[in-house]
Amino acid sequence: MKHLNREKLTELLTKRTAEDMADGRIGGTGLCVMQDGKEIYKAYSGKWSYGQDIPLTEENGDTTIFRLASMTKPITAIAVLIQVSRGKLGLDQPVTDLLPQFSDMWVGELKDDRVVAKEPAKRLLTPRILLSHQNGLHAGELGNRQGLGSDEDRQDLEHVVNYFSTLKLDFQPTEAQMYSATAAFDVCARLVELTSGMPYNEFVTKEIFEPLGMKDTTFTPSDDQWSRFIIMHNRKETNGHGESEDGATHPGCIFENFPLTWFSGGAGLASTLPDYVKFAEMLVNGGRLPDGTQLVPEELIREMGTPWVPFEVMPAWERWGLGVRVITDERHWLPVTTFGWSGAYGSHFWVDPVNKITAVYMKNSRYDGGAGSQTSIHFEQDVYACLE
Repeated sequence: MKHLNREKLTELLTKRTAEDMADGRIGGTGLCVMQDGKEIYKAYSGKWSYGQDIPLTEENGDTTIFRLASMTKPITAIAVLIQVSRGKLGLDQPVTDLLPQFSDMWVGELKDDRVVAKEPAKRLLTPRILLSHQNGLHAGELGNRQGLGSDEDRQDLEHVVNYFSTLKLDFQPTEAQMYSATAAFDVCARLVELTSGMPYNEFVTKEIFEPLGMKDTTFTPSDDQWSRFIIMHNRKETNGHGESEDGATHPGCIFENFPLTWFSGGAGLASTLPDYVKFAEMLVNGGRLPDGTQLVPEELIREMGTPWVPFEVMPAWERWGLGVRVITDERHWLPVTTFGWSGAYGSHFWVDPVNKITAVYMKNSRYDGGAGSQTSIHFEQDVYACLE
């Protein structure tokens, strides 16, 4: 295990944050780096709101709430693994055991600009196939063309999952991989509901957030929590120079225009920096809570951080685990076995089991978000430039 140089890390991250803010690439941001259970770096910078000229500071940072978008996915993976550990669900169990409407899935194709059936699916979907993006469910051009259904379809998990069961798949399950933005993880969240007898928001609150002390992580914000949501950031460019401004959101929604009654396992949560650090620390500690209680068996955390997509299907330096990306190539700046995820609004985190590092980067922006965002890559590279 190598150790981080605290002074160098502070210098690099402070400099990088100032540069990004000067060009409007980030607005308000919170960063935290932990190693072996100790806080090495934590800082808040920028503005909570540009329009109202409210800074994001050490005083209000820990209580500021960010939209997680796809950083909801690893939490959904843990919810599934909890049910697996209790014998309520199997990673390779066909979802048709609980959702028989998925028994007649078809791979689609485009014909006359319409999505039509091409051939029957050769394999039934399972939680492992869903969590590792090998499912083809609303996962590409065909999925995008078929949409997310009507307002009635999207009112809750039961209805939206029923709608997803009517879609044509983008490819044969396990024969390809493509990112499933919400559908695959919504099916997993519905499986958790059916095997627990609880609404999904109540399950994750009782089984994950409360044990970890994640008091501000929620699908259904209170009035007080709504008042603490950071304003969405946007970047405008004038004469080659970027400037920050407030961006747009859908009133009363956490992720885009999704209704709050749709507890989306792929994108629906909001959280704070300290809350998500607690979640990441549980992962790096093999599923253990600070008091030693095992939230998830260590062997299932290893399953989560295992690349389940074969190299021939995904020839890249990172491949999908269960709800996370896993570094698999020694040429990457992150060590092999490191895993984590990103959100569409720019939030990002990773867990490094080799060096016992967790790092969480919170921002909400319409600019430079999602997988491969430049600011997230810089964060990773700056941290590992300080490993000695």
